[in-house]
Amino acid sequence: MVIKIKEDFANKMKGLLNEDYDKFINVYESEPYKALRVNTLKISVDDFLKISPFDLSQVPWCETGFYYVQDDKPGKHYYHDAGLFYIQEPSAMAVVEALNPVPGDIVLDLSAAPGGKSTHIASKLKGEGLLVSNEINSKRVKVLAENIERMGIRNIVILNESPEKLENKFTGLFDKILVDAPCSGEGMFRKDETAINEWSLENVLSCSLRQKKILDSASHMLKPGGIMVYSTCTFSPEENEGVIDYFLKNHSDFELIEIYNHEGFDNGHPEWVNGCSDLKKCVRLWPHLLKGEGHFITKLRKKGAFNEINKTSKKSNIKKTAVQQLFYDFSKKYLKVKLDELNLQQIGQNVYHIPYEMDLSGLRVYKPGFNLGQLKKERFEPSHWLAMSLKKGDVNMIYDLKDKEIKSYIHGETLNVDIDDGWVLLTVDGYSIGWGKAVKGVIKNFYPKALRK
Repeated sequence: MVIKIKEDFANKMKGLLNEDYDKFINVYESEPYKALRVNTLKISVDDFLKISPFDLSQVPWCETGFYYVQDDKPGKHYYHDAGLFYIQEPSAMAVVEALNPVPGDIVLDLSAAPGGKSTHIASKLKGEGLLVSNEINSKRVKVLAENIERMGIRNIVILNESPEKLENKFTGLFDKILVDAPCSGEGMFRKDETAINEWSLENVLSCSLRQKKILDSASHMLKPGGIMVYSTCTFSPEENEGVIDYFLKNHSDFELIEIYNHEGFDNGHPEWVNGCSDLKKCVRLWPHLLKGEGHFITKLRKKGAFNEINKTSKKSNIKKTAVQQLFYDFSKKYLKVKLDELNLQQIGQNVYHIPYEMDLSGLRVYKPGFNLGQLKKERFEPSHWLAMSLKKGDVNMIYDLKDKEIKSYIHGETLNVDIDDGWVLLTVDGYSIGWGKAVKGVIKNFYPKALRK
């Protein structure tokens, strides 16, 4: 593994790290650490460790995070298709641990794709409250939605909008906000060659200006007493301490608060930007000090009394229409779990559960809620998302796939099985992986074509 570092970057890091520079630069001669995070919406950590075929060791700052060895390749395992875990860079797991969302919170992930931190937030919400995941890039938002679906998250709205548009719509709404800001990506050089090629001193300054604007927009959407976490995957003081120092000087209603500390975590460096001493409360993760890549994390509190008004979901009284009744008929026939309390809304042919009534008019909405399925010719066809949110005890008919059948199913093939006619939840070792529809001993395949392999 040979990584060519640009001279400007090397000189800059020498000036910051001094005698620690050699330890830092030697990191680029080794492979990055890799990790996965258990999806506790579907399986407990203990249960996952019992069935895991991987060689795992704990990520110290995340109780659901585990390093795996280079040869394991968990992304190719069918447990990944079943959404039992999310593959995530280990240092990135520290961000949501700092945010610490709890069930019932109304949370915004402002720059959410590909979904690592959003799915982490959702696991901590445990299905209660609301997660608004936003991604301004129209291509990346599709990947975000696929990961949200795979992890079986129900209490979510997915947007494809600019921070400025959201600021005007959601003033003072959120209990917690994550600003995982677009950055120069210095901390990801071992993982992403593109980040190396695109890096320049000019780009660092450009990112810094953009980050200040994003953080400013986010601040208006946080309620008094709320918590906002700002993070980047870069070393640059201009994008880290410099942005936070600028923000605090222009937002006297915010204060820095301490973040939990772990061995290998470094504090912020106010001397690098001639900033306020409170910047020491920020946290830096260096690849030469711990088993992970570079990250920067800041935790901010908006001064004022915390407003509990949004702590419970609002539900509208939407009357059951004839087409929505088709969903209830499906639910009664095939599901054990009670879903007739869901706040349903029909948009086109799609039926959604709207987890929280909010004004989305004028916004680019990718998913207004949890997609349950579609209405087709006087019948309801359940979505893959619904399947991925269910457990084996939630349905009347399940079929646990054997090894060869798993491969056939993911390829999109039909299965010959002696089972009663109707919708069947297909599982892998008891964990949902998708729908099949049994007709006269044949299970028709409803695994999404875009996911087949």
